[in-house]
Amino acid sequence: SKEEKQFINNHLTFTVKYHKDPHADSARIVGFEVKPFSVKHEYKGEWSEKTRLTTCDPQAKRAVTSSESPQEVEETREIIFTYDVEFQESDVKWAYRWDTYLLMADDQIHWFSIVNSLMTVLFLSGMVAMIMLRTLYRDISKYNQLETQEEAQEETGWKLVHGDVFRAPANSDLLCVYVGTGVQFFGMILVTMIFALLGFLSPSNRGGLMTAMLLLWVFMGLFAGYSSVRLYKLFKGTEWKKITLKTAFMFPATIFSIFFVLNALIWGQKSSGAVPFGTMIALVLLWFGISVPLVFIGSHIGIQKPTIQDPVKTSKIPRQIPEQAWYMNPTFSILIGGILPFGAVFFELFFILTSIWLHRFYYIFGFLFIVFVILIVTCAEITIVLCYFQLCSEDYRWWWRSYLTSGSSALYLFLYAAFYFFTKLDITKPVSGVLYFGYMLIVSYSFFVLTGTIGFYACFRFTRLIYSSVKIE
Repeated sequence: SKEEKQFINNHLTFTVKYHKDPHADSARIVGFEVKPFSVKHEYKGEWSEKTRLTTCDPQAKRAVTSSESPQEVEETREIIFTYDVEFQESDVKWAYRWDTYLLMADDQIHWFSIVNSLMTVLFLSGMVAMIMLRTLYRDISKYNQLETQEEAQEETGWKLVHGDVFRAPANSDLLCVYVGTGVQFFGMILVTMIFALLGFLSPSNRGGLMTAMLLLWVFMGLFAGYSSVRLYKLFKGTEWKKITLKTAFMFPATIFSIFFVLNALIWGQKSSGAVPFGTMIALVLLWFGISVPLVFIGSHIGIQKPTIQDPVKTSKIPRQIPEQAWYMNPTFSILIGGILPFGAVFFELFFILTSIWLHRFYYIFGFLFIVFVILIVTCAEITIVLCYFQLCSEDYRWWWRSYLTSGSSALYLFLYAAFYFFTKLDITKPVSGVLYFGYMLIVSYSFFVLTGTIGFYACFRFTRLIYSSVKIE
């Protein structure tokens, strides 16, 4: 008919699935199913406590089916609500009861993302192999065969900047802090992924994953202090306690400040999703009570170690850097360098954001671990390639650029998060939008620290390797 009608689901069919323990006389419930129906119930005579429905009668084993007449909502007409329960024995064991919700329907997409990322890695690996095996080998052989000083002066390329390549960069203190923080973050992510991969962290318990990450972050402070002070000592710094304090407080304080402001907004909305004040105090106690002392212990161990020796001596007067080509401009090369690491995690990032913001289970930690390994290799290789081109252009300021080259992928991550917000989410309240971008800013900042540190250490090992391979008078 042309008239609009409303119908109501007034009957629920519950199916309770249980699994019998073969070793004991007991059973465990391993699943529920609920099916709603709209049924126009019928009965004879006047309604009373003993009235039996003709459409739903347990004594006659008359169950409701989808072929029943639906219950229309009309004024002054009564609606009878009913339900039925059926117990079914199931072959699903208690340990596998969550598998119903963890069916992998998009594994082909994940494999496509893995293959896509692997192609990127193979391309970069080919470039690095070409540089290391052909170009560098030829350069080193040629440099070592030079007999006269005049011939050496005629040479160009990366050997010419050997007297400046290990000169301490501007804002070296800040670089030490960021490298130490990146090592702490890398250790946390690596151990968390291994635990998740081995099945210690259940995807059904999201709080357990976050708790594990926080505790690991706290205990990884030992490596943060050690790494930052070792690098600081290489730069011939003397105030190692100041660096230790910055390492212990700068990154956590920034993250905690953003988190506190966002949580205050949730408090203002009187939402039950706000982190309780007691939990905030517990986080501060973990930070000051465990993380900070561990950073100092790591720093103390690092300061006792002998200083890392540079493979070549640093000249007293800085060498003048020649004018660079447009494509070797720092801003351009840094932004270009961040595209490939972001591309390696692009597909997986969609599923992670969907898990966080659309409340879906993320459980394929095997795929995630493979993508993480690909990310490490991509960050290392793209930084080495661009660092080599930079040194060949006689620009020895590689310290910060190696960190920022792979770290710039965090910028693309944040831009993608903004794209995801406007295309996939239906958020209209201003507070919810601020929360989304606030939390994604924390994620992007953490990603910057992680990828930047990977790129830095790859470049650090690369430069020490090539300059220790040539004979320099």
